[in-house]
Amino acid sequence: MLLCFFVLDLSATAAPLALPRPYPVTEAREPCADFEPLRRPFFGDTHVHTVNSFDANTQDTRKTPRDAYAFAKGAPLGLQPYDENGNALRTVKLARPLDFVAVTDHAEMLGETNICTAPGSDGYDSIPCIVHRNFSGVTYSLIGLRGTVGKSRWESVCGEGYTDCTARTGQVWQTIRDAAEEAYDRSAACKFTSFVAYEWTATVGAGKNLHRNVIFRNASVPELPPSWIDTESALDLWNQLETGCVEGIPGCDVLTIPHNSNLSSGLMFETPALADADDAGTPIDAALAKRRARWEPLIEIMQHKGDSECELGIDTTDELCNFENLPYDSFGAKFSFFIERKQAEANNFVRWALKRGLAERATLGVNPFHYGIIAATDTHIAAPGLTREKDHPGHGGAGIGAGAGVPEGFPDDLEFNPGGLGVLWAEENTRDSLFAAMRRREAYGTSGTRPVVRFFGGWDLPEDMCASAAFVRQGYAKGVPMGGDLPPQREGAPRFAVWALQDPGNAAAPGTPLQRVQIVKGWHADGELHERVIDVAGGPNAASVDLSTCEPRGEGHASLCEVWEDPDFDATQDAFYYARVVENPTCRWSQYICNAAGVVCSDPDTVPDALRGCCADSHQPTLQERAWTSPIWYAPTDEQ
Repeated sequence: MLLCFFVLDLSATAAPLALPRPYPVTEAREPCADFEPLRRPFFGDTHVHTVNSFDANTQDTRKTPRDAYAFAKGAPLGLQPYDENGNALRTVKLARPLDFVAVTDHAEMLGETNICTAPGSDGYDSIPCIVHRNFSGVTYSLIGLRGTVGKSRWESVCGEGYTDCTARTGQVWQTIRDAAEEAYDRSAACKFTSFVAYEWTATVGAGKNLHRNVIFRNASVPELPPSWIDTESALDLWNQLETGCVEGIPGCDVLTIPHNSNLSSGLMFETPALADADDAGTPIDAALAKRRARWEPLIEIMQHKGDSECELGIDTTDELCNFENLPYDSFGAKFSFFIERKQAEANNFVRWALKRGLAERATLGVNPFHYGIIAATDTHIAAPGLTREKDHPGHGGAGIGAGAGVPEGFPDDLEFNPGGLGVLWAEENTRDSLFAAMRRREAYGTSGTRPVVRFFGGWDLPEDMCASAAFVRQGYAKGVPMGGDLPPQREGAPRFAVWALQDPGNAAAPGTPLQRVQIVKGWHADGELHERVIDVAGGPNAASVDLSTCEPRGEGHASLCEVWEDPDFDATQDAFYYARVVENPTCRWSQYICNAAGVVCSDPDTVPDALRGCCADSHQPTLQERAWTSPIWYAPTDEQ
């Protein structure tokens, strides 16, 4: 009966098409036939690379933004290797289409990549282009690092004054815009939303990552995407987007999403004016903190290249922080023998930034890290949403590329994973509605599965919400949803209502039962930052996995719901709360490959050299998929 209550509450009668939208409508389109005032979860991917990206171009040169959008809608995608006629010898397909996608090809080297792969271009026969086409392993250093680290171009490719690359960038950018427009469903069916977007690929020092995905609200966008080569810092990027989009083009709006703070060597959360690693430690003022909060309402907590929430033993004793962590803190440490591999420090992780934001607010009156949470794949094979652990083909990019195959070896670097998904609670599947959800941070990320999660906080939430068919209505009426700010305290402690439904899966791949729901609290008291992780529903259980077959064992929960009141609440302390939903254990993608190859670690004769990683001490054969909600914040004053 409880599940029926939630289904009823989530599927209220569609509003009349003439009903005013609770957000600005900035584009011409048919109103959606299905409009849900209480909002629905839309699953998507905001981090996708195709043939236009310099690194993805060396992985699978045939896949375009149009292919990526078609794949997201359910079309099959052919992958390497190819036969002598150029036909893909294997294909992949999503079991369930996505609701929205943003293709985010690197703005850096858009022109160079196109010139080097377009016969007849003036720079086609230049040495860098010849190397790019014939020695793909060198491309990342020869062209990629020259642009993303050195912030320079090859004149032999780009022509005098680099004008050829600038012109070609504009042409490629137009094809990206055209593909997004063609994929967007402007009919009343509202089946799919595409966003015009790109990646700003800033890298400083020894491969320290400051990357952002830039997401535009609608089709009104600049003629050229400002890249790292064209800007000095994240602050300069925002300035250029401010003048060239928000103020310069009617109807233009945009936000940026940082990603892979786990590979930033602690620089992602330094001043946004940082142009070089030497700028670390530069203090910010209230105006700059407010500017950061405006431009970056979301942060990517998980993707193909690791988890950025937290790491066990680094500023936390949280046992579930031992999840998809990378053994280095920068790309430089991964790729160069001359750079020492270092374990990430606390300031590489999102939870640290959320806590640090409380201290900044206490000092500046503004929280610069007022982040909502999202996740994505960062696929470099134009396969948005391809997150299933079983049959993972590898997402390419900084990895070894998709196509190695079993039993010869792993199709991806062993420490990488299939990536995550972003979920937006919105009234309808349109650009305006989804963008508004990003702005207000009513979003959550998953490690690749599709549980449905609601999270509300408030002073007057009923204790019996979980037994009520009006759970969602009460949450909005008497509190704030994930991403919201609690009003200053009146009396007592706030309550938090969290409800999670397991991923339903499908006939071929059933969803995994839930193990538990946790609330993660961070707070600032007496100049110190603190955290606590509380199991509020479910808990540790006997669920396990048969590693030889990957068959799950044990029981879990189809749904979990709880109303929790903070017993240690102090109205004088800044705090945040977010929910983490954890599934029962399942096999990791690498274990499926080890099993398929017949690897038995106790028998060395079954372990080929290419699969020695199956038996490495560092190999984790299982994982617990999860979801992270955007936080709900409390501050003793209205200013956040």
